[in-house]
Amino acid sequence: MRHSACCFALLLCFHTAAMLSLLRWCTVSDQELAKCSDMSKAFSRANILPELACVNGGSAVNCTSMINWNLADAMTVDGGTIYQAGKENGLKPVVAEAYGQDVGTSYYAVAVVKADSNLTINRLRGAKTCHTGINRTAGWNIPVGFLLDSGRMPMMGCNVSKAVSDYFKASCVPGAGESGHPASLCELCKGDETGQSKCELNPREEYYDYAGAFRCLVDGPGEVAFVKHTTVPEATDGRALSSWSLEDFQLLCRDGSRAAVTEWRTCHLARVPAHAVITRQDMEGSLIFELLNQGQQRFNGGDSSFQMFDSTAYGGKNLLFKDSTTELVPIMEQTYQAWLGDEYLHAMRGLDCDPKRLPEFLRWCVLSTEEIWKCSKMATVFKSQNLKPEIQCVSAQSPEQCMQHIQKREIDAVVLAGKDIYVAGKTYGLVPAAAEHYADGDTTSTYYAVAVVKRATSDVFTIHELQHKRSCHTGYGRMAGWNIPIGLLLQKGFIQPQECNVLKAVSGFFSASCIPTTENEGYPANLCELCIGDSKGNFRCNASNQETYYGYTGAFRCLADGRGDVAFVKHSSVFENTDGHNTDAWASMLRSGDFQLLCPNGARAEVAQFAGCHWGQVPPRAIMVHPDTNALVVYGLLDKAQDFFGKDNTTNGFKMFSSADFQKQDLIFKDSTVAIVPVGERRTFKSWLGQPFLDSLEGWEFSQCSRAASKPVNVIPLLVTILTLATISSA
Repeated sequence: MRHSACCFALLLCFHTAAMLSLLRWCTVSDQELAKCSDMSKAFSRANILPELACVNGGSAVNCTSMINWNLADAMTVDGGTIYQAGKENGLKPVVAEAYGQDVGTSYYAVAVVKADSNLTINRLRGAKTCHTGINRTAGWNIPVGFLLDSGRMPMMGCNVSKAVSDYFKASCVPGAGESGHPASLCELCKGDETGQSKCELNPREEYYDYAGAFRCLVDGPGEVAFVKHTTVPEATDGRALSSWSLEDFQLLCRDGSRAAVTEWRTCHLARVPAHAVITRQDMEGSLIFELLNQGQQRFNGGDSSFQMFDSTAYGGKNLLFKDSTTELVPIMEQTYQAWLGDEYLHAMRGLDCDPKRLPEFLRWCVLSTEEIWKCSKMATVFKSQNLKPEIQCVSAQSPEQCMQHIQKREIDAVVLAGKDIYVAGKTYGLVPAAAEHYADGDTTSTYYAVAVVKRATSDVFTIHELQHKRSCHTGYGRMAGWNIPIGLLLQKGFIQPQECNVLKAVSGFFSASCIPTTENEGYPANLCELCIGDSKGNFRCNASNQETYYGYTGAFRCLADGRGDVAFVKHSSVFENTDGHNTDAWASMLRSGDFQLLCPNGARAEVAQFAGCHWGQVPPRAIMVHPDTNALVVYGLLDKAQDFFGKDNTTNGFKMFSSADFQKQDLIFKDSTVAIVPVGERRTFKSWLGQPFLDSLEGWEFSQCSRAASKPVNVIPLLVTILTLATISSA
């Protein structure tokens, strides 16, 4: 026993005994009620206080409600109930079961494959799977919740079993033979030796429970088994499956790697916390522990007729406490989040989808007449395929108006780009639910902003020596050539504007520049000093292709020609204009190895190392929603929709990623989108944008010139037009 904890609880009990004279234990069955009644009598005979009373709630859900409403005080529950009770009723865990294992008050849920398999956690789509049982923790809740929450497994609506059936080729999920579950969830099940009881949630199904799910893998029907960390060692100890050894199996890790089955501490899907006693926030947990601790000292083993951790006398298993409990221990950090841990919480979040709470419509914010018509067509064709929730189209006059009304729950979703994602997250608390994905090598839709210099043997300057250098920029106000680099230099304090004049500060920082612009009035002369105009010297510093040094290629040429010392461009600019990729006379002899990158941390890097040495990545556009909106449902709808109307669609007419039929470009989604993808772990605007990009934006926001850098916007009140499907059809 933990004597210090016991002594502390005992001392506290003397001071607060009057606060708790009766502890009402909630039971979920007649068997539990009978055991609880005997426990109360045994405690009373042993003069253990406070007095223990028993109430029958009939179910864990009812009991948590009774505790919340002060009709009961405590009960022991599993992790899933701890999650719901904490999230919905504010209940806290105060005492934990310990099972005498080397991991104490927890075990680990793992995914096991044969060693010669090529499966990873990222390549499970289409696999054949073995599960301990429907709604079982290690065999269902953890793996399915993890795959859902991470975005690997899409789900439309809240139909979890349909999502599992669509994702895996075939499965054995004992208990899934009930009506409402897809047939493929029982396809791999075996039944008993006569073939009866197939897919039942009991030992008559040979592939039931931990050992059964593992045998499903060993026998060959399945390719991966979802079990707990002790299953394989117990089954390959020379008794159960003598022809197999530990080396014949491996674990799938969360990061996509694999490991030996002995490496379960670092390679698992989630740590599963032990069952715990829960109570209300106003109950003193140490008093409950002291009561139970006195009880276990007298009624755990020994000659007593009543045993706290044995249920055989009542014709059941795991009544009040799990029969495998060796002792009860106090929980110090009494919050459900701390007890469950991030891995388990994320898995439960993936499963936390109630169809009754889903909105009938997903209200989509659109910003032009053309977007309204594309959206209305999208709503119609989505409905024709019975995609849920149905789309409604809502018009607004600016992205920020969309953000405002999503914050107020008057609209549900909008597609936004980098700077707008920042505003949506920082100002309005919105979060990314899904994102656009572009073709590999597409450096138009998303790219890294870099600072390119010539390789040198002398005067090898870094970002710290940029002051008084000559700079080449794609153009004033452009992302890679102005917003990102100047923002980052502001954020790092290299450029310090006086009197809120960024242009003047930049002109004082660089000795000379070419920053093509449409601005004329008040534009410092040395910001155009390096520009050369067209072949005749006309249109000098003009923000158009008439200026030779305009744009990505122009800014890089400004450096290559020797006019500038540094060029602010995108990462592909060097490769597009060197090694023979640009045959123009000025570029034909250039080699990519003659250039390097300046890193924000003060280092230099090779041009191929742009992913680790850049000034900000312009991220893909994201679908932004209110934090209370179920992001997995939004992604699930769009993922299923792109099966019908995505890039590979040749028969269904409407194309999600094309605006050609509406005489505009990039309506709702960018036309360069090849797929809608999950955001994975990047669930906040900060993680989606990335720190370098954030630094550049915050450089602008927190500089002394943030107010003067842009004129205040007059926000016109939103004229919301909801195009119901009836209106859409009539149009």
